[in-house]
Amino acid sequence: MANTANQIAIRPLGDKVLVQRVEAADISAGGIVLPDSAKEKPAEGTIIAVGEGRLLENGDRTNFTVKENDTVLFTSYAGTEVKWEGEEYLIMSEDDILGIVG
Repeated sequence: MANTANQIAIRPLGDKVLVQRVEAADISAGGIVLPDSAKEKPAEGTIIAVGEGRLLENGDRTNFTVKENDTVLFTSYAGTEVKWEGEEYLIMSEDDILGIVG
């Protein structure tokens, strides 16, 4: 994961986070080499950037539970995929994150 939030021009808004998915495994658990079309997209990634937090009715913003560089697990269909300068990212709500790894 070569990019960081300072190197890309994507800044999530509100309660959204920018995630870069970890690479899919090239070999199955049984030792079979997998072509790109057979690889499952992992539901794990690294937080690249976070928004400002959800805006509350009183004008305050919520604090994030996650921070940049956290490795997280998220739901299978979480977020919206975006491509930026050849890299793939996901923009998702913090609610789609299931947990922090580590």
